[in-house]
Amino acid sequence: MKFCLSFPTKCFQLLLFILIASHSWAKVTLPTVITDNMVLQQKTNAALWGKADAGKSIAITTGWNSQKYTAVVDANGDWKVKVSTPSFGGPYIITINDGDEVKLNNVLIGEVWVCSGQSNMEMPLAGWGKIFNYEEEIAQANFPSIRLLQLDHITSNVPIKEAKVSNNGWTMCTPEYVANFSSVAYFFAREIHNKTRIPIGLIHTSWGGTIAEAWISGTTLKTTEDFAAATTAIEKSAGSESKEDFQLKLKDWENKVLTKDAGYNNGQAVWAATNTSGDWKTMKQPGLWESTALPEFDGVVWFKKKINIPAAMAGKEVTLSLGTIDDNDITWLNGEKVGETTGYNVNRKYTIPPNLVKEGENELTVRVFDGSGGGGFYDDTSKLFLAGGDGQTLSLAGDWQYKVGLNLKDVGAGPVQNNGPNRPSVLFNAMINPILNYTIKGAIWYQGESNAGRAYQYRWLFPTLIKDWRKQWGVGEFPFYFVQLANFMKPYTDPEESAWAELREAQLMTLSLPNTGMAVTIDIGNDVDIHPKNKQDVGKRLALIALAKNYGKTMAFSGPMYQSQTIEGNKIRLNFKYVEEGLKAKEGSTLAGFEIAGADKKFYKATAGIQGRQVVVSSSDVAKPIAVRYDWANNPDGNLFNTADLPASPFRTDNRAGVTAGKK
Repeated sequence: MKFCLSFPTKCFQLLLFILIASHSWAKVTLPTVITDNMVLQQKTNAALWGKADAGKSIAITTGWNSQKYTAVVDANGDWKVKVSTPSFGGPYIITINDGDEVKLNNVLIGEVWVCSGQSNMEMPLAGWGKIFNYEEEIAQANFPSIRLLQLDHITSNVPIKEAKVSNNGWTMCTPEYVANFSSVAYFFAREIHNKTRIPIGLIHTSWGGTIAEAWISGTTLKTTEDFAAATTAIEKSAGSESKEDFQLKLKDWENKVLTKDAGYNNGQAVWAATNTSGDWKTMKQPGLWESTALPEFDGVVWFKKKINIPAAMAGKEVTLSLGTIDDNDITWLNGEKVGETTGYNVNRKYTIPPNLVKEGENELTVRVFDGSGGGGFYDDTSKLFLAGGDGQTLSLAGDWQYKVGLNLKDVGAGPVQNNGPNRPSVLFNAMINPILNYTIKGAIWYQGESNAGRAYQYRWLFPTLIKDWRKQWGVGEFPFYFVQLANFMKPYTDPEESAWAELREAQLMTLSLPNTGMAVTIDIGNDVDIHPKNKQDVGKRLALIALAKNYGKTMAFSGPMYQSQTIEGNKIRLNFKYVEEGLKAKEGSTLAGFEIAGADKKFYKATAGIQGRQVVVSSSDVAKPIAVRYDWANNPDGNLFNTADLPASPFRTDNRAGVTAGKK
């Protein structure tokens, strides 16, 4: 004691050494994904694992049989056991004992599905999602045999073992918990459960706006030409960049943008001044510029519109509504700044003080910056207006003047924070790797919007992801079902090239992999909302594939898919699979969405008719056709369905290089 009193620091170190040398976990500790209320995969050897003292013996007893399992904890304190599971049922109790007992209560045996992707998979029933009839859907979501596990957003430069989860792990599906859960995943599970009565476990791990390569393992990406260098650099990174360092890089890049933006001069927004001269062009708004006047353009575009304000509004506070803008805006009225917003999904409503509102002609200026995809005003005409306090409104929809301030190619892409999600492998490391031990039935996936600008690359990247997951899970070629991108942006009018059409084609090509399936959603999108509200049909269409392929249900699970063409003079005859009892034009007797081209490869809108189980396509503009396209646009108008009311997948019969060919 005297020694300790004389040398308190050394005494503490000695005590700490003794504690470490005799370290005890006190009792078995389990990973965050193994909790009460979980679902284990039926009729398989399902894994259980955790931590305990090295060398200890672990005894596991399951509630569905009398068999006992044992494991010895390795030198790193890890143990793992595979338990034989019966056909679906429960609830059961699992007991895990290393001298101190741990119980897992209310465990079901059923089917476990991983649900991943970007925002359309992440989109919750309530919250920012607010799907169709969300209040009614949530109120009715009492399904004690559907269980939910929500993984939180987290990145890592190297693979980690522990997932970050919400709600302390697995929960039963109740209105309380389903409200902020993936709506696609929920409707998928509900449909399967209602048809089979099998308990369903959903592991939801998705992140809005993310790229596919973020969800692929570094081991696989390092074998690819496009991502090997970036993945290696991420793995070698010393750690996360400080927020301060990143902000300095971002500020430096933003200054470069301002310096090169022709709309600024010495930091002054000269194009915001009234009566600006120059070669301004005209563009209708609302409308994303990539689908109208500026295809494949990223950067800064300035917009101007003259507004004639009546005397009743003048000198009074007014509200300016611009809807949502992709990505960021700064807005002026008569040269005075009235608002600034960052974020493509944020609604713009600016209050303009009375002193800026004058009778007669006023000039509105909006500087829009877009970093990738889209660009411009998202919403419909009803969201573009100026409103006075007395309810009087002035529509701002229609012709606007515009002028390019900066092409992003002149400054390069902005800095990416080295703990951000859009980097190769970092989401696999943090949000897939920790669940690889969990035995699953299969996966559902909704992603692609963020890779649309590199659709040709997606042709091999997406199959690589599927093969990578199957290899990493080590349970064979499990079912992998995915959603083809919905219709979005300016409605289709004339034949056009389209990155989104090319991405859908890449998804269609991925069906060449075994045990895959695709839910077509080309009929349920929205021209101004990248997050369509009808998630019920998305989940149901995914479930139809699983029910037909995995649960023994005899039912249609796909709309028509192109098989072959035959040229017959001035016509082309098309053959399809998944016709069911026949083909039909939904909501009308005339087929739409078809285009046809001759040797000059110029496509024209075509006349199409159903003849038996085939479609015949022609056009008076094309005497000798060689190729057909269907629904080849960002937001096409096709209406080809089968008798099961499932839409045909977009397709083309030509193979000319697309707008994303060669992009990395």
